[in-house]
Amino acid sequence: MRRFEFPVDLSHAKAVNQTLADVRRLRWSGIFVALVCAAGAVGLFLVGAGWSYIVAAVLAVAAVASAWVALWAPHKVGTIEQLYHDSPLVPAVVAAKRARGLTLLALVDIAKPETSSRHFALVTRNVEAVPGHRIAIGERVPCVAVLSDRTTRNTSGMWQMVGPMPIAWGTRDQKVIADAVARIPDVEWRVLKDKLKMVDEVDATDERRLELSSKELPPELR
Repeated sequence: MRRFEFPVDLSHAKAVNQTLADVRRLRWSGIFVALVCAAGAVGLFLVGAGWSYIVAAVLAVAAVASAWVALWAPHKVGTIEQLYHDSPLVPAVVAAKRARGLTLLALVDIAKPETSSRHFALVTRNVEAVPGHRIAIGERVPCVAVLSDRTTRNTSGMWQMVGPMPIAWGTRDQKVIADAVARIPDVEWRVLKDKLKMVDEVDATDERRLELSSKELPPELR
């Protein structure tokens, strides 16, 4: 696994990193739903009817589940420093401009560490902005790939969830970003350049990823 170490600028990351923003939204949504369900459960319990006790119990369970999600989400994802440290460095490029941002196209090896062979896929992510980069098709945006599974029962040998996270969401330092670009072999950047036209096809898939066969890759990546 190719990692890239750099000092994370926490204040910058908290301001621009959409992965952190997604976790915050999930946490606050969980808290809001938990409070609403708890209030409903109390109100129905006070009604004192047989049916209200049953509904109150259901709402109480929902409140506990929502509160658990609110507490679990930050621990499941980890800190921003952990994400940058533990996730592999991957290439991504600006592949499309949208009304409210950009679409990044990344090339990611989605095979798990215990898998003997590599398995590359094209992955898209819609972002609002990538500070420090030009808004130009083909602009190189080094990222880390945040990899995870939805369930512990996944036995496919490949990660179920892949999220490119730009290095520029963790630092303002242009030298760090340039070093990250240089760490990625030219062959991987060339693959993305050749596959730019596939961005809409990739973005239209349910998982926003499209696995590549070996014949679609240069010999160095097979």
